[in-house]
Amino acid sequence: MKKILSILVYAVSLLAHAEGNIQKGQQKAQVCTACHGPQGNQTINPEWPNLGGQDPEYLVAQMQAFKKGEKGSRYNAVMSPLMANLPQEDMQDIAAFYASQPRVHGKASPEHFKLGAQLYRGGSLEHHIPACSACHSPKGDGNPEANFPALAGQHSAYTAMQLNHFKNKTRQTDYQQIMQGIAQKMTSKDMEAVADYIQGLY
Repeated sequence: MKKILSILVYAVSLLAHAEGNIQKGQQKAQVCTACHGPQGNQTINPEWPNLGGQDPEYLVAQMQAFKKGEKGSRYNAVMSPLMANLPQEDMQDIAAFYASQPRVHGKASPEHFKLGAQLYRGGSLEHHIPACSACHSPKGDGNPEANFPALAGQHSAYTAMQLNHFKNKTRQTDYQQIMQGIAQKMTSKDMEAVADYIQGLY
């Protein structure tokens, strides 16, 4: 009960924010297109995330985490230097632009569907893994009020990689270590299956 109340307090604190400017964000995001594509949905490298349709507050939070670099909760050799001198206003504008773009949808592999669907929709009682849908919604739309990201259509390679980062604690952007705790209970097979299922969500 205390944890639920804590999450609600955290969610309410996210509601007060300055909205970014989409038009300005489109201009400021030009440097991002090489990796993320003009609409934030690229097919060059499946280990780079799709950004189109993502919650803007979540995107800002990730840019802030990258900005802190190796001393922060999330580091990337490419993203952290790019974010190092980026002002908060620019982050909000870029996030607003990507949030306004369409979300893409991929396909799930039949071989992973059964296990992936079970983990995403119902979790695993045996291994104490909660259903992904509880936080990220049945369709993978996320929960903006709680700053839980949209997952639907995300590259499976990227999602599996992030689950591994949470498991190894090389990424610590999750509220109250929720994802770290869940990932600790997942096998590589679990991660691959649920990531593939997420890729096909729409």
